[in-house]
Amino acid sequence: MFVKLQRKSLAGCLALLLAGVGSTALAADERPSTDMGMATSSQTVHVTLMLKLRNEAALQDYIRQTVTPGSAHYQQFLSTSDFASKYGASDADVARVLAYLQQHGLSGKVLDSHVAIQTSGTLAQFGTLFQAPIHDYVSKRSGRHFHRPSKTPQMPGALADTVVFASGLSNERQFLSHRIRAPQLPAAQQALTLKALGQSTSGGNPTATGQPGNYTVGDVANFYNINPLYQHGITGKGATVAIVTLSNFYPADAQAYWDAIGLTTKANRITQVHVDGGGAIDGGSGETSLDVEQAGGIAPNANILVYDAPNAGNGFIDALAQAVSDNKADSISTSWGSPEIYNFAALNVNGASVSDTTDVGDLRAFHQLLLEAAVQGQSVFAATGDSGAYDTVRGLGTGTGPGQFSAPLTVDSPASDPYITAAGGTTTPVTFTSSTGATLSINQESVWGWDYLEFFGIPRAELFSSGGGGGVSVYWQQPFYQWFTRGTQRSQKKQSLVYNDPSAGPTTLLKLPANFNGRNVPDISLNADPETGYVVVSSADGGVISEGGTSFVAPQLNGISALLTQSTGHRVGFWNPQVYLLQNIFGYGKWSAFNSVNAGDNWFYYGAPNYTPGAGIGTLNVANLNLFLGGR
Repeated sequence: MFVKLQRKSLAGCLALLLAGVGSTALAADERPSTDMGMATSSQTVHVTLMLKLRNEAALQDYIRQTVTPGSAHYQQFLSTSDFASKYGASDADVARVLAYLQQHGLSGKVLDSHVAIQTSGTLAQFGTLFQAPIHDYVSKRSGRHFHRPSKTPQMPGALADTVVFASGLSNERQFLSHRIRAPQLPAAQQALTLKALGQSTSGGNPTATGQPGNYTVGDVANFYNINPLYQHGITGKGATVAIVTLSNFYPADAQAYWDAIGLTTKANRITQVHVDGGGAIDGGSGETSLDVEQAGGIAPNANILVYDAPNAGNGFIDALAQAVSDNKADSISTSWGSPEIYNFAALNVNGASVSDTTDVGDLRAFHQLLLEAAVQGQSVFAATGDSGAYDTVRGLGTGTGPGQFSAPLTVDSPASDPYITAAGGTTTPVTFTSSTGATLSINQESVWGWDYLEFFGIPRAELFSSGGGGGVSVYWQQPFYQWFTRGTQRSQKKQSLVYNDPSAGPTTLLKLPANFNGRNVPDISLNADPETGYVVVSSADGGVISEGGTSFVAPQLNGISALLTQSTGHRVGFWNPQVYLLQNIFGYGKWSAFNSVNAGDNWFYYGAPNYTPGAGIGTLNVANLNLFLGGR
């Protein structure tokens, strides 16, 4: 059906995906960037003021009740207006913030949820408002130009009790899409062929290819027992999925993909919502295409909302905020992220510890939005990244020479938030055979990590640390649903982010806490290894390509959630408390909703017959999960 494209080098693929991404939130005095002086004062920017929630402890308790059978509020999800009246900022607080903005020549748009106020103004206005002149900088690593406050912004006293974070004062930070391609093999191994081992061809979905690297949503249905739902007419009808993304795309790509694999889908199902002017058609557009193709392919009759925003400033937060506040989508996924530690390294000057840090605005902003989504019954999924247990490697690189960074064990945000379902990655069974006769078989679904490709002579330096993201948060405490989960871990000892300054030598930018009882990720994994990856239609990338990454897993779970929404007759709500409870009670086996992942590794965490930070509680048996949730 599709011809696998010639492979490019791993280094070349990463360079393409990371073009323009600098080191984004290192200690202010030690970032490898050059201060170019005051930014153009008349430049207009979008800034979002995140408002403090009311009664957050009560909100968390209510969320727990919505997904706990027998509770007083089981499946009693709130509307956006109900959320605003119970937990959003009060009308008086909103009016006070708006009045203050007006005094400074600014107007504001209040989200219906009363979680945020979006405003626009010049860099000069915001520099004055937050007592932090905004300068232009040039990254020494990438040459990318950006602006950011030249010193720590100060929240005006009149706003301090109501506004918890101002997002958008800097456009330095950019997020990565979590998709990559297979690495280049040495010349002697160029004629590598891949053959699936049984699992890919069982189940008989007519849109499946059975070809590793050219898998489709039909193969996903075969892998994870989705076909029984289709056989009962469950196709996502009446459900709506949302994609939150940071690049625009060509909607015709998605339809071309569905048509090419012979999938019948609902007509005119895609609605685009351009937030803050929308994202660009750029190197990330293929990410948006694959997200829509996967979520909409798994649930072929679901409606699709695509919220795209610029990949800079507060674009990501604004796109998620709009998707949640609109409350039209039953489930939401995003395949973008960045290392959790980027959120608080800015105040970790001279090797201070995480416990000394309060600069976690993005983490708190995402958290408030995810709390709102959960209480509204919206299931949210995020990719955990493609850098295995070392999440900074894709953005910063790693090594010991001048200008290089160390690689501490780290996790990705927003996937590390306790109120999102973190999507990890596996490798499905496959046999590799080269022209030299070398054969390597992966006989069971395994935690994805490319260390196994050293078998074919690929240097370790080119492979490290590509794999399914997973590990332990060093900011978020272990959530209640993981308290009794066998296999969760605490953070490791002696983990630091070190920059080998060409002038000063090794400089510790950030020390991570040891033995921190943090949130473990991922929660659920599905096939993500590009070697057993998927076909994608992306005009921005030249047409038909073959890719992988946890970028595929998040939208696949989104589509699965849409199927469950139709089957159960209501929103599924926050997945994590429900799936962890099922796994803790029923474990694994023929009638379980989960398959343990007992082999492989993501360069640090190994497969295990229980929870593992390599693959979470495992992969899904969707038909069984549907029965446990009361679906038909």
